Amino acid sequence: MIRLLLLCLMLLVVVPAFALRPVAAWWAKPDTLGLKYQQLEITTADHVKLTAWLIEPSAKATDQHTTMVVAGGDAYNMSSNIYTAWALADAGYRSLLFDYRGFGHSQAFAIDPQRLYYEEFATDLRAALAEARRLQPRDRVGILGLSMGGIIGSRVGASDKPDFLITEGYAGNLPAIVAYQKAAHNKTLTLPAGAATYPRVAARVHCPWLLIAGTQDKNTPLADSAAVVKAARRRQRRQLLAVDCGHLGAQDKLTEKFFAEGYVQAISRFLAGGEA
Repeated sequence: MIRLLLLCLMLLVVVPAFALRPVAAWWAKPDTLGLKYQQLEITTADHVKLTAWLIEPSAKATDQHTTMVVAGGDAYNMSSNIYTAWALADAGYRSLLFDYRGFGHSQAFAIDPQRLYYEEFATDLRAALAEARRLQPRDRVGILGLSMGGIIGSRVGASDKPDFLITEGYAGNLPAIVAYQKAAHNKTLTLPAGAATYPRVAARVHCPWLLIAGTQDKNTPLADSAAVVKAARRRQRRQLLAVDCGHLGAQDKLTEKFFAEGYVQAISRFLAGGEA
């Protein structure tokens, strides 16, 4: 039964919606995988209540004194990322998972299922990042943004100075995503008004940034992440890790003995100042 649940969680991580599809019920909690955690309530700057989990490193791992705030994708809720948190914990990382407004057990928020993302989600991530810093003042605190979470993560990375930013399935060209979904799937997507400023965001991210991209990703193509690395100016440390997979397939592809083991090892090398 546990193996089946873990397989379901892995599928939730790698199947994007590309238009918002929140789910209220959690598929599991961190202790389903034996993870030590505490459940938190976070209040955003605009007074929205969010639910979050602070997940501790595994007792058998060396504490990396690093907290990763995981900004999830456009579907389900934070329980989709429990297995990612398990892989991080097994390598000694602390993680903070949270539900965006309108997702999971966070405060209700009216969501248009044709919308690609909401700018308010950046407000949510800012609050989660601030809470992680408050709870772990001696840790490095950064962002792991997955798919839509990369859009939100880069926005917050440009304004709130996290210690690092890691994105997988980074969307560099939002109108191109809208056009691709229409052409390939006859799906109509809309963008928030704030999307007009998005092309200028990446240039303002000054923390170390690792971009993980799938060579077969047709939704957020490798070229989007490569362009961000190529555009780096002096003192902007950026790396591209290209993985032979589709959208959000890197964790599964880089599984070795344990799920996402190679994925986390690549992140560790990057955070240590080396090549991912």
